[in-house]
Amino acid sequence: MPVVQGDLTRVEEALAASVRADDPFLTEVVSHLLSAGGKRGRPLFALAAGACAAPAITSAPNEVVMGGVAVELVHLGSLYHDDVMDEATTRRTVESVNARWGNLTAILAGDFLLARASEIAAELGTEVAALLARTIARLCEGQVLELQSTFNAVRTEEAYLQSIDGKTAALFGTASRIGAIVAGLDRTQIDALTSFGRDYGMAFQIVDDVLDLSATTEQLGKPAGHDLFEGVYTLPVLRTLANGGSAAEELRDIVGRIPSQAEVDRARDLVRDTGMVASALDTAAEFVDAACAALDTVGECEATEALAAQARLLVDSGRAAAAAA
Repeated sequence: MPVVQGDLTRVEEALAASVRADDPFLTEVVSHLLSAGGKRGRPLFALAAGACAAPAITSAPNEVVMGGVAVELVHLGSLYHDDVMDEATTRRTVESVNARWGNLTAILAGDFLLARASEIAAELGTEVAALLARTIARLCEGQVLELQSTFNAVRTEEAYLQSIDGKTAALFGTASRIGAIVAGLDRTQIDALTSFGRDYGMAFQIVDDVLDLSATTEQLGKPAGHDLFEGVYTLPVLRTLANGGSAAEELRDIVGRIPSQAEVDRARDLVRDTGMVASALDTAAEFVDAACAALDTVGECEATEALAAQARLLVDSGRAAAAAA
């Protein structure tokens, strides 16, 4: 998808311009994670969705680029707030904003990013503005559901899936939907691309949770096993507990409270040894299958082929990382 790859440069330039504030200090703070890089998966989905409208064009319309920028700003703003709640010290291999400048500054900077995203969305029309506002609300709802389940060893899979639907999948679905809306696709295609993004987002979060249990701190760019420290019990952990046996009994002695580093390491070993990492990845693969099936409604083109390939790669990379652990 060479058109999309070229347009990612325009996204980076627009992101940099959108976070410039009148105050140099605020500009520095809100640019901190932006400068640390990132895969820009959400803007990429917006660009790919837009490319489905006119596969022969040589560059994306500016509205599609700015739609991707708005979604990425929401994502960045949510990271600033997440790091405050988690008391995180690193993000993307660099010092977190809250660790460097304090919680108050991090919260205000996150608010600024959300405000800029809303401003851009308003320029793209009332439908996009309303959609982004609903998505920010969904992010909050998903995060609250997760907070309500912290250190809860009997958290259900349903509760877990409902939480990640809000805090992760919703934004991927919105990224795809905004790109499709501003590019002028028909409603059937818009809905199909939204479904693709949402199902991809579900798989993305499951794989990310698996990596917290199987990858190293160096590979993650943040402390491995952090979810266990925070009392956030993800799909492989929940399935290990539900599976019963000696592994579940030992794991149950660790969860439900703040563990030591040695206990986190042991818990990670227990979950990997039960095969529940592989089981969670199988569930991620089911969401990817659903995502790719949704693309059939959009129609075959270079963009949909690239989106499907990216979705398949997500699970493949998760399996490779788990096998290497």
